[in-house]
Amino acid sequence: MSVTVTTDLRPDPGEAAPPARRLTQLQALESEAIHIFREVSAEFERPVLLFSGGKDSVVMLHLAVKAFWPAPVPFPVLHVDTGHNFPEVLAFRDATVARLGLRLEVARVQDYLDAGSLRERADGTRNQLQTLPLLDAITGHRFDAVFGGGRRDEEKARAKERIYSLRDEFGQWDPRNQRPELWNLYNGRHGVGEHVRVFPLSNWTELDIWRYIAAEAIELPGLYYAHERQVFGRDGMWVGVGPYSQPRRGEPVETRRVRYRTVGDMSCTGAVDSSAAGVDDVVLEVAASRLTERGATRADDRVSEAAMEDRKKEGYF
Repeated sequence: MSVTVTTDLRPDPGEAAPPARRLTQLQALESEAIHIFREVSAEFERPVLLFSGGKDSVVMLHLAVKAFWPAPVPFPVLHVDTGHNFPEVLAFRDATVARLGLRLEVARVQDYLDAGSLRERADGTRNQLQTLPLLDAITGHRFDAVFGGGRRDEEKARAKERIYSLRDEFGQWDPRNQRPELWNLYNGRHGVGEHVRVFPLSNWTELDIWRYIAAEAIELPGLYYAHERQVFGRDGMWVGVGPYSQPRRGEPVETRRVRYRTVGDMSCTGAVDSSAAGVDDVVLEVAASRLTERGATRADDRVSEAAMEDRKKEGYF
């Protein structure tokens, strides 16, 4: 009995070709981010994910969960706590960590102030004091890859940073010494004491983030949606009244319906007037906006034209 083996796998000329599967923009961004998470997990020994409870870190953690499901996320999360965070965001952070069974490492700015390693700034903000606790946490835990939620559309210094961003043994970034990134090929080589900052959301925009939050039904802290809050005007922003942000003389307090586009130190993060009570409303609002969230609501980026780049060179997020 003879058997004929056919090795010609070409389709029959009369047979219709299967339709090509085309990813939507959000699916393509999700696929890229998941690929980055898996690549880093396979390539590095001790990754860590920066998680503050803000929208970008929440989306980043959601993507990490999807990347390794049904296995648990194989790395811890790290938060640099200024001591001036929004209480509702900290509560959300702790609830999320408990729900997912993650290991949370916290580096506290207050510990460095108490020890005399850092000094309070004249303007009262602690956002710019986070660099030393961050670098010490990275060194102390020997993290060699640090996932951050930075996006290129946020700010010009972040726009020119690579997805894999090499930091030297002092945690510093040199924008003139960046590696080429071709297609989905990333160079994770690093020397002793060096580490790599990894930005899975680099190619996302604020609108992409909110459309993904809507599509995936991702829960966020309530201050991202419109609510009534006591605020006062300062530097063209509405600053919420709180223990770390008090009005000065000539800054009247009023109750307004506002929401926060980005969440940082209470003393340097402004709110915007908004009636967007739900995620679909926020998507429409962001689509109509012509200012990035950092440009519109972050006082710490207004110190100079190169404020963010100067901080990143020193080791900031």
